[in-house]
Amino acid sequence: MTESERTESEAPAGWEAGPAREPGARGRRFDAAVRAYLERRPEATVVALGEGLGTAFWRLDNGLLNWLTVVPPETAAVRRILLPDSARRRTVARAVTDHGWLDAVREPERGVIVTAPGVLMRLPPPAVRALLAACAERFPGGALVFDAPPRRAAVRARWAGGRWPAPVRWGLDRAQLPRVAGAHPGIVAVREVGPAPASPRRTAPGGLPARLVWPVRRIPVLGALTPLVCEVRFAPAGSPRRASSAVS
Repeated sequence: MTESERTESEAPAGWEAGPAREPGARGRRFDAAVRAYLERRPEATVVALGEGLGTAFWRLDNGLLNWLTVVPPETAAVRRILLPDSARRRTVARAVTDHGWLDAVREPERGVIVTAPGVLMRLPPPAVRALLAACAERFPGGALVFDAPPRRAAVRARWAGGRWPAPVRWGLDRAQLPRVAGAHPGIVAVREVGPAPASPRRTAPGGLPARLVWPVRRIPVLGALTPLVCEVRFAPAGSPRRASSAVS
């Protein structure tokens, strides 16, 4: 095995996968959506917006994908020291709202899935629309996975001030998913990503067994307060495009 192949297949020392590195309930949903897309497009590029020092590449690598981490310049400098770029894994020093990062995606015709955990909720609505539109235009046949708190929770988070690492500016209720589908004519589907399998012994925040979290979310009052993880799918090249509307 060459040094390049070893770097791609093995997590850096001290970053190995294990119980401490296993993602939580939200992370498992993102992972499940990415794996499902890679089953259809194994040579796709995964674009991880706002990933920080995340190591999802080593959980999801199928030996064929390309990985692009998009983080602000100051974070990119640290990431390149701790997790140096390699043949199939690169870091782009851009703000999420600077759509220049789209140009860094090589061979988008092989497929592109964008992950944005904790990202869209911190953007103002016009920036959310702009990001969805840009991805729909540039990545036909691609997908974007994001999470968002319900609108009521987003309002409460704004009032919470310093308790949050960055202001929460955008929320989404389940009933509004069709409006996301109408944000751009290149969006052909929006779905909520359901829970990924977890060990029955694993607990969610608050001590609730993970296997009970999804049934609890089915209770209308509680479900209205839990964050969504959603997948937006973009029309393949040459497909009919629908008329645009808006996300507010």
